[in-house]
Amino acid sequence: MSKNNEFMKRAIELSKLNVSSNKGGPFGAVVVRDNKIIGEGANYVTCNNDPTAHAEVEAIRAACKQVGNFDLTGAVIYTSCEPCPMCLSAIYWARIEKIYYANTRSDAALIQFDDDLIYNEIPKEPSQRKIPAEQMLHGEAQQVFDMWAKSTEKVAY
Repeated sequence: MSKNNEFMKRAIELSKLNVSSNKGGPFGAVVVRDNKIIGEGANYVTCNNDPTAHAEVEAIRAACKQVGNFDLTGAVIYTSCEPCPMCLSAIYWARIEKIYYANTRSDAALIQFDDDLIYNEIPKEPSQRKIPAEQMLHGEAQQVFDMWAKSTEKVAY
């Protein structure tokens, strides 16, 4: 069995254990660098009362803690399901280089995990979304951005 298959089997095993333990949804993920798992996660949304506790985010958090860095360049992620928009964003922010997934987002929709609403909302203007957004105090907030831009102490990411 290839290493890729082993890593995906682990992600699927984490999803199965999560369902069996009733800790959350049927999702698992592992982050791998240099053919070694550096982070694992499962969906803990319901047990942690945290809507961001998706398997991929949990695996990324664990991997970053393990390596002591927010930058996971050189890593790949194996996830039991195609990532939702939030997890996909986190994968990009972490600089993970490749995504392997088992179930599709269409498979997830069939069991009531449908992300199409969010995918459809993203390209809309903020004021036209189902949860409208309104800009305010731009000038005051821009001053903080200016401070950041001029700072010689910042850690760029």
